[in-house]
Amino acid sequence: MVLLLPPPPPGALVGNEALRYAGLPGGTFRSALQYEDSKDGVHVAPFALMRTPVTNAQFLAFVQANPQWRRDRVAGVFAEPRYLSHWSSATQLGPNALPQQPVVWVSWFAANAYCESIGARLPTWTEWEYAAAADETRRDARKDPAWRERILAWYSRPSNAALPRAGLQAPNAYGVQDLHGLVWEWTDDYSALLVDADNRNQGDADKTRFCGAGALSMDDRENYAVLMRVAMLSSLEGANATANLGFRCARSAK
Repeated sequence: MVLLLPPPPPGALVGNEALRYAGLPGGTFRSALQYEDSKDGVHVAPFALMRTPVTNAQFLAFVQANPQWRRDRVAGVFAEPRYLSHWSSATQLGPNALPQQPVVWVSWFAANAYCESIGARLPTWTEWEYAAAADETRRDARKDPAWRERILAWYSRPSNAALPRAGLQAPNAYGVQDLHGLVWEWTDDYSALLVDADNRNQGDADKTRFCGAGALSMDDRENYAVLMRVAMLSSLEGANATANLGFRCARSAK
C-alpha cells in the first residue's frame, strides 16, 4: 500500500528551504520608527527569513562561483578596500575568519549579490524589525523591560572579541536566531532609514537616498537597541564594510 501525502500548501517551505529559512506570517506591525504615512502601523506581508546570518563558508562558496566578487577583483564602486580584509587571501578564510562565523567586512552590494545568487533578497528594515521583536516564546516582547535589558547587555559587550559561530543563540518564536547580540545586519532599504528635510532640496546629490514617503522618527524611544541599529545603518554607504556588519537573506511568500 502506497501512502499518498497531500502537497504542501502554496508558499510553504520544503526541503533545504525549510532548514535554512523560517516562515513568518506577517501582519500589521507597529514599528519603533514613526512613519508619517503609517500612523496605525505598517503592513508586513508573509515572508521567509534565514534562520542564521550568512557565514564565511557560505560566502566563500559564493565568491568562488562568482570571482568578480573576490576582494582582489571587485570593482571599487561596489566595495571599499577593507572588503573581506579579515580573510587570509581572496579565496581562503584563515584563522581570523572561521567557516561557521558570520561573514563580516562585506558591503551592501556584495550582500545583495549573494542573496540574488540564491534566488533571495535582503530583508527590508521593517521585516528585520518585525522578526527581531520576538523572544523565545513571544512574537512581540518589546514591552518587556527584562527583554530590552538583555538586548542592551548584548550590545554593551566589547566588540574586539572573536565572533561566536552563527546559530548559538536559542531560536525566537519564529525559529530565527542571532538577530541580536552577534552582528549588525544589512537591510535592503538601509539608506532610507533617516530623513533630513534639508536633504530634499533640488539638486542635492543625496536626495535619492531617502524615503519619499516622509520623515522618520523614533516612536518607541525606550527601544534603544533599534535606535542604535538605525543610526548605524543610516550612516553607511553601499560600498562600506565594517568588522561587525553581516547579513542574512529573505524571500517573499510565493
